[in-house]
Amino acid sequence: MWIEKLTDGVLEVDTPIGPRYVQPNFLQRAYLIWTFRNFFSLPQQVLLPWERRLIDRLWSENKFVSLSTAGTQDRPVIGRIERRAPAPAEVLPIRKPVAGTQPAVAEQSQEAASA
Repeated sequence: MWIEKLTDGVLEVDTPIGPRYVQPNFLQRAYLIWTFRNFFSLPQQVLLPWERRLIDRLWSENKFVSLSTAGTQDRPVIGRIERRAPAPAEVLPIRKPVAGTQPAVAEQSQEAASA
């Protein structure tokens, strides 16, 4: 199976409008097969910097393969990249101390002063 991926594999890129397929060259396919050796789908955030640059380069070169092309559906998929927008960080309000309680250090010093 990996021979077919090496000779004619495509990379699936998950986008907000649906999956798109990119046709890498032979050397890029070899790198991608190594990247996806244990997983079929990976989020872009877990890739190494050089792997991210490779994906960005493939994306910017517009080497997309149309699904309507004859024989495209027979091509093996090397793996899938999940290109999701990073989730915004949740901002939590600052917690204020309860008004009726005093710190334990202050209570101990008051007990020592009254004794």
